[in-house]
Amino acid sequence: MGWSFKDPLATLSDDETTEKNKKLWERELLGGLTEDNNPVPVPVVWLVLLTVITAFLVTFPLWGQRPTAKLYLPYVQAMQNPEVLNAKNDDEALKIIENIVSKDPNANHALLERHPVSMDDLRMIAPQINALQEHHEHLGDYTVVGPNVVTANFEGNYRPDGTRIRQQPWWDKGYTIDLFYLSYFFLAVFLMIKRLPPTTWQPRHGHVEE
Repeated sequence: MGWSFKDPLATLSDDETTEKNKKLWERELLGGLTEDNNPVPVPVVWLVLLTVITAFLVTFPLWGQRPTAKLYLPYVQAMQNPEVLNAKNDDEALKIIENIVSKDPNANHALLERHPVSMDDLRMIAPQINALQEHHEHLGDYTVVGPNVVTANFEGNYRPDGTRIRQQPWWDKGYTIDLFYLSYFFLAVFLMIKRLPPTTWQPRHGHVEE
């Protein structure tokens, strides 16, 4: 099982091992099922890479950050504006709220755009956000899940007041673990494939060479 690094993109086996592999490949009938020595199709490689990149982007906080009670606080505060209260319908009320919040420099406009809500949504979460404010809770520690405002499932460091930070970090252990296992997976697949004979050789299936 000798190794060769003369041409790693072709094969990682030395000549002797390659010849043994060729003969073994020819002898194995596999119940009539045959397998040629073709390279992995390029579209498959790109599909795998696209899947990995998409998975990271979807869960990365910049794109996948969950909406918090703090995010919708400007909306909840704007609901008490007289123009909103006197709006003809929900659509008009929501437009007025969005217009008011668009002028708020403290609002996170990018995240609000990615997590739109309706007036019915606001009616359900507003009492819960107001109750949290009355208890001086850190609104960033609470995630909005459908009609409910719940404690986020993140566990960060402790604040000086003894409360625990429950906000999505920009980088957590999960990404580190992912990178380790993905690197391990791709390296193992590369070594396994490149231990085969070069793809310039094709088995003839059933024509045993001794």
